[in-house]
Order: sequence, then C-alpha cells, then structure tokens
Amino acid sequence: MEFKTNVMGHSKEFRLRRFSNWFPLGLTYAAFYMGRYNLNVSSKTIMDLFNLSKADFGIIATAGFWTYALSVIINGPLADKIGGKKAILLGALGSTIVNLIVGLLFLNGWQTKIILGMSLLYSANQYFQSFGALSVVKVNSSWFHVKERGVFGGIFGIMISSGYFLALTVGGYILSLLPWYYVFLIPAGFIFIMFVIDTFLVKDKPSQAGYNDFNTGDASSNDPEKDKPVDWGYLLKKVFTNPIIITIMVAEFCTGFVRQGLLLWVVPFLKEVHQIEHGTYLYNVATIGITVGGILGGLLCGFLSDKIFHSRRPPVAFIFYIGQIIFVLLLGQIKNPVVVSYLVGVCCMFIFGVHGMLSGTASMDFGGTKAAATVTGLFDGVQYVASGFTGFLLGAGLDKFGWSAWTFMIIPFSIIGAILMTHVWNATPSKGASH
Repeated sequence: MEFKTNVMGHSKEFRLRRFSNWFPLGLTYAAFYMGRYNLNVSSKTIMDLFNLSKADFGIIATAGFWTYALSVIINGPLADKIGGKKAILLGALGSTIVNLIVGLLFLNGWQTKIILGMSLLYSANQYFQSFGALSVVKVNSSWFHVKERGVFGGIFGIMISSGYFLALTVGGYILSLLPWYYVFLIPAGFIFIMFVIDTFLVKDKPSQAGYNDFNTGDASSNDPEKDKPVDWGYLLKKVFTNPIIITIMVAEFCTGFVRQGLLLWVVPFLKEVHQIEHGTYLYNVATIGITVGGILGGLLCGFLSDKIFHSRRPPVAFIFYIGQIIFVLLLGQIKNPVVVSYLVGVCCMFIFGVHGMLSGTASMDFGGTKAAATVTGLFDGVQYVASGFTGFLLGAGLDKFGWSAWTFMIIPFSIIGAILMTHVWNATPSKGASH
C-alpha cells in the first residue's frame, strides 16, 4: 500500500506500479543490511570466541567501513552511468557470494589470521553493499517528484529500519539457535532471492514500465544538459561547486559517526553493562525499537519537511540532531536496563530520521535525477569515513575508558551537525540548482 499523499495527482495504476518498483528495492536494501550488520550482531560472539579486544574488532569494522566509503564515492558515478537496476543486481550478486564465502570458511573450521581474514572479506562485502543505497536513490529519483520526496524519505527510513530489524532480531535468533557462522549463510540466501525478484520487477524510469517520464522538479530539471549522457566532468562540477551539497556532506560525516558509534557498539553495551543477552525480552525490545524508531523517524521527517517546512530538509535535520543530543546522552547515563532497552529505539528515531532525510532525500533534491547516485555516494562515503573511526577509535577508547565514556565520545558530532544545518536552513532544490 502506498502512502496516501498524492500531491502530483498520479493515477492509481501509476502509484501501484511505482509501489511494485520501490517495494522490492526496499526489501533488497533490507536484505543487504542482513548481510552487512551480521558483523554487528555477532560482534560480542566473535570477540569472545577469538579472544579479540574491542580495538581488535574495531580494526575489522573500520576496514569494512572505509572500503564502503571509498566504494560509494567511486560507484556513485558508475551507478549514474549504468542505471540503478544494473547497480543493485551487481551489488546483490556480489554480496551473496562474499557472505557465502565467510560462512562456508568458518563452517570448515577456518580460524587462522582472524583479524586479517575477516577484514579482507568484510571489506569485499562492503564494496558490493555500497551499490545498495546508490541504486535505491538513483531509481527512485525518476519516480518521485521533489514534492513527494519527503514521503520517499519516510520510505527510505522504513527500508533502513527493516534492514536493522532483520539483521539484529533475526540475526539474534540465528545466533541463539545455530552456530554463529549461519548469521552469514542465511542472509546470503535472502539477498539472492531479492536479486532474482529485482531482475524482473525493477525499472529505472516510468517510461520503461509503460508510463510517461515527468519533470521531477529537482536540481536537474532546468539543467540544459539534463538529457545528455552522463559524463564525469558534469558529475564532478555538479557536486563540488555547490556549497549546499558540501555543507550537507560534512553534516553526513557527523551523522555517520553518531549512527555507527551507536549501532556498532550497542550489542556489546547491552550485554556487558546491562546483561541483556540475545533472544531475551529486553534484547528484542531494543532491536524492535531500532526498527520502530527508525520507521517513525523517517515518516516524521518526511511529513515535517513536505508539509511544515515546504520541502526544506535542513530544519527537520536540525530538530532531529537536537533529539540525538538529548537521548544519546540519556542512553549512556541511565542504569535501569528496562529503560535503556526502550531508549535505544528513541535514539534511533532521531538518528535514522536525519540519515534518511539527508542521504535518501536531500541527495535526490540537490543531485537531481542525473547526479542522484553520485551525490548519494558522496554523502554515504563521508558518512562511512566517519563510521570507520567508530571502529578502531571508539574501540580503543572503550578499552581504555570503559562504557561511561561511550556516549560522550558520540554527542559532539550531533552538536556539529545541528550547527551546520543552521547554515543551510532555507536551502531548496531550486536554490541549489544554479550552482
């Protein structure tokens, strides 16, 4: 069922076909998360099994994050050139293969050189995973008008949150019932199923599905070169001469540190500080809270930006950065495990809301249909550069200072993000298009 808002007056048939386009893409993206955040959900298990410190595990995570960062920056222009459908199929097939390799290696007793081996394999997986968000945004930039993209921000938030739900909740059950390496094997199967479905259902543009393409009202709409083939010079000029894009890019660095700073370490935090184990009631509350919070954050951001702030994204991002500051701080200070398990979801509402708004919506707005994947790649790239620091840097910090310092190392980045949003407060696609 599609959202009820239909500001562009699309026909019922068009909206149904659009649903059958973005919904399988969303399921694919969720499956990608199962095959990416399986490392997060198994973090404590891997550290205990192989006697790794938090800093050791952080090296594996950082290798993957920084590979992802470089990959989305490189693959963004590639996705713009080859199209979102081909990009998602390439990513899905590659991620399937790598997750199978990881699971099968450990199934056969491979345990030597764990840090180097897992770093290389996780990095390879992240390369293929990098096509996920790029493809989703690229495809949907042609199917959603700018006036509808707050709605799409909500959709994107649901995709992300559903992915975390599958990764953490289903992954938690896998770990509690089966040998730990099945947390890699089972996601590989899910991703491959979506590869097959996307092959038949997903179309890059409405015209490929029998409908008319339309003016999406974004930064590409009045571009005299919009109908020319995509070239590298155009993409680089589009991105690096636009101060709005640059400002949001820096804010996404902050978002990345906050997002992964919480998500990478929340499972060990729950276990070590509050004795909340996989498969328990409070663990499920926390992981379901990530999903519900992320969905609410995405929908609320979409509604506020489209209906209250007239398609302006920065004011909404500012509000949600402030929410991060308040609730992430509380997460680290409250001692009651019941309250903490619920607070995880509240924190994720504000974190995912910003992520979906900037990476999923602002990227389409200011990149336009022609450069949507490139700008998404840039935003996601800098975000995962920051994510890399949450691996070895936060890992080393936690080893030295303990969990009492955790949230205090995260919050400054939310503060910087909020300040940056005040500098682009009134930015809209039409204002950014001339740069």
